[in-house]
Amino acid sequence: MFRGSPLNSPRFSRFTSGSTEGKTNEDDDEFIGFATLPEQVHRKAVKKGFEFTMIVMGETGLGKSTLINSLFLTDLYKDRIVGNVEDRLSKTVNIEKKELEIEERGIKLKLTVVDTPGFNDSISAEESWLPVVQYIDRQFEQYYKAESGVNRKNIMDTRVHCCLYFISPYGHGLKPTDIAVLKLLHNKVNIVPLIAKADMLTKAEVKRLKERIIKEIKENRINIYQFPDCDSDEDEEFKEQDRALKEAVPFAVVGSNTVVEAGGKKIRGRMYPWGIVEVENPNHCDFLKLRQMLISTHMQDLKDVTADVHYENYRAQHIASEMSHAHKERGKLKRDSNPGMEDTEKLLQQKEAEIKKMQEMLARMQAQLQGVSPAKQMNGRVQAM
Repeated sequence: MFRGSPLNSPRFSRFTSGSTEGKTNEDDDEFIGFATLPEQVHRKAVKKGFEFTMIVMGETGLGKSTLINSLFLTDLYKDRIVGNVEDRLSKTVNIEKKELEIEERGIKLKLTVVDTPGFNDSISAEESWLPVVQYIDRQFEQYYKAESGVNRKNIMDTRVHCCLYFISPYGHGLKPTDIAVLKLLHNKVNIVPLIAKADMLTKAEVKRLKERIIKEIKENRINIYQFPDCDSDEDEEFKEQDRALKEAVPFAVVGSNTVVEAGGKKIRGRMYPWGIVEVENPNHCDFLKLRQMLISTHMQDLKDVTADVHYENYRAQHIASEMSHAHKERGKLKRDSNPGMEDTEKLLQQKEAEIKKMQEMLARMQAQLQGVSPAKQMNGRVQAM
């Protein structure tokens, strides 16, 4: 215990001081040590590892698999068999989940990529979104049950943290199917729109298509992932990077699984008769910006928004539904335990109506005998009462 007035002691003033400049080893001995809390959290988080789940959506042939392989420098779909056109005419949407454990500088990441082959491929694309919505809701339900259970020590987070939605470069913006699907998903998952195969377009065409897509997103009130604002104490370089990322949405991307040689260097890109498109060249596409946003700078924010916004919305709706169902069940149980209660209430209401009618008839008869109007007679009876 402190003796005297601890607030005036030099030792307490050192605890509350935020500056560590000019500290000596002797001064270090006088600190409590809670400044190491970030290091403790870091060690615990590194030991546990990290989880991230993303879902990719878009028509077949837009380069979804190629882009995922380019992002994480792996080959997730080497065993996939591509069907012919006849098979795709009546194909239903499948949910394919690929899990991959990545380690970089001692940091372990369990990556789950959910693909949706067959989405919007059939002639009748009605309800092609249904398996996707059901999958996302099912992950919320599993997490809710695990969170509400007795053993909450090791809860696996399989919630979908991000949806990469591929938009065709051949059209003039969003298709009606795209708008309908995005409206169904925007309150359940973080949507990051991408313009696929951007090497099919000129820079002017990419700019016009981006402006058109953003305009249609605003007109249809679709909520895509919003980048958080920078803190005021961030340096100018970081703020400039953040502005560049925000301006790049929707990201115009190009993917490639092949390495080509250009200028004596081996690069990941696509070779054409007129030249080479470099995947990691910011002048050719937004691949680097997408990778920076998705992996380097905003992965944790995507997880936070999923937990704090989308999951909380699901949880509130689920609890309200459970309470409504429980109220109905209690009412049904009450009626079942007293099967004649409803008939009794109806009989009582009928008797009360009959008594009221008889009282009115009696008042009119008395008024006629006494030569007084029924209204005055009734008023007199009320005053007497």
